[in-house]
Amino acid sequence: MDRWALRRRADLSGGVVAWDVFGAGPPVVLVHGTPSWSYLWRNVVPALAGQFTVFVLDLPGYGDSPAPADGVASIATHASALVELLDLWELEAPAVAGHDIGGAIVLRAHLLQQRSFGRLALVDAVVLAPWITPTTRHIQAHLDVYRTMPNHIFEQITAAHIRTAVRRGLDADAFAAYQGRWQGVDGQAAYLNKVAHFREEDTREFEPMLGTIGIPVLILWGAEDAWLEPTLARRLGDLIPGSEVRLIPDAGHFSMEDAPADVARSLLEFFRF
Repeated sequence: MDRWALRRRADLSGGVVAWDVFGAGPPVVLVHGTPSWSYLWRNVVPALAGQFTVFVLDLPGYGDSPAPADGVASIATHASALVELLDLWELEAPAVAGHDIGGAIVLRAHLLQQRSFGRLALVDAVVLAPWITPTTRHIQAHLDVYRTMPNHIFEQITAAHIRTAVRRGLDADAFAAYQGRWQGVDGQAAYLNKVAHFREEDTREFEPMLGTIGIPVLILWGAEDAWLEPTLARRLGDLIPGSEVRLIPDAGHFSMEDAPADVARSLLEFFRF
């Protein structure tokens, strides 16, 4: 597996969060989504770090960050953790990119918690409801069944789901990096805990405010995203004034796995201005 681990820890009000920083220059913050972790950015960070100071984190309950102290691993909780980290890092108006629920997290921080950003990139982002996938919705509706399911069966379900996040397939190391975080009895419990706290109300609260966004916004989407249809990118572009929409050819929901060079190049061009 590619060597990727965040070296630093922040003791926030909701618990400990793993984070790290790379490069030098104007600040850029990268926020991953679900069911991934900061590893998702590993092929993007080096390209950005040549010109920017790049901050990455593992959301509470993901990667090397334990679940929040109260167990509530919601988008709202993650947005509050992000705001605390921005204060810790002393960043006033950084450029930010959010993937999947990371998009909702940065939007909540900006629109509901009045956190200033210089530029905002939304990558295959959870924004417009309904966004919970059929697989996840089924798990939410039958949590007791999934909690008591034999672990070896549950792991086959999560493995199959993760494989649909990409268009070109994951090599063995990358697959292990994602699936390994949800293996075993503890991994099963952690996976189901995060699913239990997905609430579309967390995005509906800021949807009416999308038209008030006054900073440059890039909407970057895998043209073959099987989790969040690319038509959502166009709808989102229509709602955010002056935003730019780019589709990444032959890329699925984990677009930085399918086309890391394209994602890195698009973010680099966007953040440069």
